[in-house]
Amino acid sequence: MATLAAGPGESAELFGHPRGLTVLATTEMWERFSFYGMQALLMLYMTKYLLLPEHARGVIGLASYRAGLEAVVGKLDDVAFAGQTYGIYSGMIYLTPIIGAWLGDRVLGRTRTITIGCLIMAAGHLAMASEQLFLGALTLLVIGSGCVIGNMAAQVGLLYSPEDQRRTRGFGIYLITLNVGALIAPLIIGTLGEDYSWHWGFGAAGIGMLIGLATYLAGRRHMPPDSLTARTAASKQKVKLTRSDWHRIGVILLLLFVPYVLYFTATNQSYSIMYVWADTQVDRNILGFEMPVTWIGIFDGLATICGVWLGNRLSLALERKRGRDLGDVAKIGMGIAGVALAWLFAVAIARLPVTPLGLWLTFFMLQDFSYGALIEPPIQALVTRDSPQSVVSMMMAMYKAATAVSYFLAGWMDRFYEPLGASGFFLLTAGMTAIGAVIMFGGFRWWVHHLGPVEEKMEGVSP
Repeated sequence: MATLAAGPGESAELFGHPRGLTVLATTEMWERFSFYGMQALLMLYMTKYLLLPEHARGVIGLASYRAGLEAVVGKLDDVAFAGQTYGIYSGMIYLTPIIGAWLGDRVLGRTRTITIGCLIMAAGHLAMASEQLFLGALTLLVIGSGCVIGNMAAQVGLLYSPEDQRRTRGFGIYLITLNVGALIAPLIIGTLGEDYSWHWGFGAAGIGMLIGLATYLAGRRHMPPDSLTARTAASKQKVKLTRSDWHRIGVILLLLFVPYVLYFTATNQSYSIMYVWADTQVDRNILGFEMPVTWIGIFDGLATICGVWLGNRLSLALERKRGRDLGDVAKIGMGIAGVALAWLFAVAIARLPVTPLGLWLTFFMLQDFSYGALIEPPIQALVTRDSPQSVVSMMMAMYKAATAVSYFLAGWMDRFYEPLGASGFFLLTAGMTAIGAVIMFGGFRWWVHHLGPVEEKMEGVSP
């Protein structure tokens, strides 16, 4: 399987990275524009419009879905039901990449799978323009995302050789670009949805998906080749996993489904239940203009971009000074600890009678620096580098599956928001994240050793 940049005969770079990174990052920017626009609107749309009796009765299948859900988890008020639905929808978006990775690795190839996924996602966003099709639209979005997310991240990893230290910075650039989509989504989709029409906002997300697909197709020649070109008996033999491969897979899965899940469950609350809290408890008045709640996503995107940029600059400085960067395991542990501190800060500001906007922005700044500089680029670099290359798409899908578990857990936790109050709920969230940081730092040498020699070299730990 190819692991170096670009397609046949393509070795050109742009800004010190393979040109394929620019194509993939720009495509993902539009996919994230659509996703974060949906994320910004979904809880508000459900609690302020869709679940009102005069609208809810017209949604196809909603009554049956709510009855089935309550039969499993118990009676839910509208806020808890919306939070549970948000968690299930978002979780399924990150669970279905397991199927998408299988299609990309073994059946259709990554390029075809991504193309089909973009078309399905665009159809889902456009279907959201009709409230009657709400559940069907969510289903289309889940299926389409499953085809896109894991395969695209895997293609980013395949642009670099395993020892290429640009890989983590490449994922940082990737994260910066997709956060441009996250930045403009609330401004365009959020404004259209909150101030004009919910359905106009969802329609704009669909147009963004089509722009992303056009970008991806225009840059196909810069993509790493798909691995379905030769499925001979000899090629099948090459992808058999060794005992060492399975061991590394197990260690990566443990990292993803314990400390990473704990951290990301906390982060998800800042885009769901915190929006509901901020709608009434944060003073969003700016010179007589009340800022829409969804506009916090603009600052969130900017803060993440700045965090990634600063993280990349620090990495380059450390590389020049020490000859090597800080290792990915250390960065992930530090980042999870930073997110725990951000939620402790949220506990403090939630105790105020009214929270000033500046303090709410400070929370996102603390969280986003930890997220952008120290967690997401390193974890994606680690998974694509340390996983056996024959199953890299599947392992990226498992990374997304860990994200799915986080969304499911976050949605389930929302039932505790009203009984605990905002400050108590935020304290619970901070404690969960702190446990993840303790696991990373307490087992630091174990993680490094069992992930393999590349990690030991990066961390400067002797085998």
